[in-house]
Amino acid sequence: MNHLLTQHLRRAVVALPLALFTAATAHAEAAAAPTGGGFAELIPLILIFVIFYFLLIRPQQKRMKEHKQMLDDLKKGDRIVTGGGVYGTITDLKEREVRVEIADGIKIRVRRDTIAALANDAEKTEE
Repeated sequence: MNHLLTQHLRRAVVALPLALFTAATAHAEAAAAPTGGGFAELIPLILIFVIFYFLLIRPQQKRMKEHKQMLDDLKKGDRIVTGGGVYGTITDLKEREVRVEIADGIKIRVRRDTIAALANDAEKTEE
């Protein structure tokens, strides 16, 4: 009985590498076979990029353009809101900074690009 078990184990040990080699060869042949649909595989990626462009990239570029235009159009007397939520009135404009009066006699300097919106526009969007 022990001899019979040993024979079966020997056959299994010899057959296992042969089975693995056959499976690996079949897999390599399937991978090497030409598919003919190279462009067809790119279509989903192209569609995903187009969807991302129209849903994410383009609206963000539009908002950035509008914000830059708003910053260029600032003038003395405009009521603004900074990115930190501080409301104030512009008293002086320079190239990169703005002097803002936030209370009677209290003026602060603010970088121009940190201005989030005009206060009138911000109040309308909150309502």
